[in-house]
Amino acid sequence: MRRLPAFVAVTALAGFGLVGCSASAGASCPTPTADPALSAAISATGDVGTAPTVNLRSPYLPTQTAVDTLVQGDGEKLTEDGQQAFLDVTVVNAATGETAIATPYAADFSRPLTLLELEKNIPGVGELLHCAAEGSRVAVALPSDTLPAEQAQGLGLTADAPAVFVFDVRKVFLPAADGVEQFNAGTGMPSVVRAPSGQPGVSFPQNDAPTDVRTETLKKGDGEVLTADSNVMIHVLGVAWGAKTTFFSTWENGAPGQATASQLPPSLASALEGQTVGSQVLVVVPADQTSADQQALRAPADKALVYVVDILGTVG
Repeated sequence: MRRLPAFVAVTALAGFGLVGCSASAGASCPTPTADPALSAAISATGDVGTAPTVNLRSPYLPTQTAVDTLVQGDGEKLTEDGQQAFLDVTVVNAATGETAIATPYAADFSRPLTLLELEKNIPGVGELLHCAAEGSRVAVALPSDTLPAEQAQGLGLTADAPAVFVFDVRKVFLPAADGVEQFNAGTGMPSVVRAPSGQPGVSFPQNDAPTDVRTETLKKGDGEVLTADSNVMIHVLGVAWGAKTTFFSTWENGAPGQATASQLPPSLASALEGQTVGSQVLVVVPADQTSADQQALRAPADKALVYVVDILGTVG
């Protein structure tokens, strides 16, 4: 059996005017419906997050895609195609019952991926993992005609072999801030609107930008409290005061960013420290304090900056 680096093995198994508009659905997302035949054929023992001992009655020859939740987790659910997650996987040749390849199940949180990325590399898998919860172990079966030859080879399978994937859903990040809306009495601050996906947009007041750094908590999450050393997963929208286009947007880039809080530009770092996972924070930085932002985020010079930050989770 071959082993590949965690998540490398998953993604390479086959190889803000209104600016920036484009809630977590986990509570209404049902657990994937189990396939009775797969349920009867497979078991995988061991704790989630450690390499499982997989027993598959062989030959198991699925004629259609199938899913079975072997261990039900109670964490955040995968509800969006672009949602970041950390997964480990063991791939089994369903015809022989032998393990073909696996990730090392190490404490490596450097390579998150999305269901969309997973689907592109292993057709049929992403859809079946929709609504899987953090802490779950999920088996997915693919018929022999599902995997293209190149992907099958990368998985250590022959081109005509059916496959069973046993996924451990180790960490799932929020798709957007899901905290409680907060009342802010401050005047002269931008207002934020949100698309159904949670993606924010900014509308500016008629007054000039503040001359000091200002922070407002727009949504208050109930997750972990951030420190300067927290390694955070965040969505960030950045726009110059009064501008009609963003200078920085992880939303538009297609995936949130990961960073240690203290390594962010000083105004952002200070605004996030003490905030909680699930929160959305509005930060205004006056024009004379943006030199670090210009270097790190290519922010325009001589302009006050506005950030909307969604805190999606912590890493490690």
